[in-house]
Amino acid sequence: MIRRVRSSANGGSDSLWPAFRASRGNPEAGAKPTFPPSLVVQVKALACELPHRLGLPLSRFSVEDIRQEVVAQGLIAQISGTTIWRWLSRDALCPWRHRTWIFPRDPRFVQKASPILDLYQGRWDGQSLGSRDFVLSADEKTSIQARRRIHASLPPAPGRPARIEHEYERRGAWAYLAAWDVHRAKVFGRCETSTGIAPFDRLVEDVMGQEPYRSAHRVFWVFDNGSSHRGQKADQRLQSRWPSIIPVHTPVHASWLNQVEIYFSIIQRKVLTPGDFPNLADLEMALLAFQQRYERSAAPFRWTFTHADLAHLMQRLKASAFPAAA
Repeated sequence: MIRRVRSSANGGSDSLWPAFRASRGNPEAGAKPTFPPSLVVQVKALACELPHRLGLPLSRFSVEDIRQEVVAQGLIAQISGTTIWRWLSRDALCPWRHRTWIFPRDPRFVQKASPILDLYQGRWDGQSLGSRDFVLSADEKTSIQARRRIHASLPPAPGRPARIEHEYERRGAWAYLAAWDVHRAKVFGRCETSTGIAPFDRLVEDVMGQEPYRSAHRVFWVFDNGSSHRGQKADQRLQSRWPSIIPVHTPVHASWLNQVEIYFSIIQRKVLTPGDFPNLADLEMALLAFQQRYERSAAPFRWTFTHADLAHLMQRLKASAFPAAA
């Protein structure tokens, strides 16, 4: 029941004051809180668990999943999802979200990563690169499908986004091989039916057969450990044909150190998503035309991961519960 009481603080004017404030859990009245702090702690602890460790067939928790589990465990008879969400938000707990990462496993991670960071800063073996030195980042983007939509795509209109038919027919796939000039913001790419030594060597020949690379003093090629350019045998193959090439391999499972991957992500956003290509020829035309368009306004990528960041990363790994690379 709510009754009016006289308040002396405002000169005697009436004030609506709940007579049942103690029943709502007012600490001043000596009543216990509606939810004990121990319950809040238990809910947050549950949100910090992986569901499969609790025997639950879930990949991650939602607010509703947590609410159901709290009730199922008998921690409380009834509670709202809003209350649980409020408790979790106080500590920025979002168990329904996740991030993926790949852990450095290469035992020579630092030794392999450091020269690449130097090249991105224009240095090699402690010396600045010369005017006839160039740095290229190369890789393959595989299985790029030519997908022809069952119904024609519709352009955007006022109050309506573009409409892309969900169903499609597969019209083949390309492997897109590309090399990115790190300091000149130039891109070289070609489409091949598959990856392998011969397709990769054709990409290298496309680059090395033209100036300024043909007459360069040194051309550093940064690439990962794909089968077409892995190991000493691949290095010897490339250098026997193009003596100015200096192969530089990324650590195992560290393609994020390869700048051409940034260009591939741009290709994915700008050209391939969403895709509607009637055949392989049109897909190839789009990929190669985008190279020319992109170069007209391209600038070198602003690479921010430095030696200091590398050292900090290794310190964190060393202090973590995971086995860090040496």
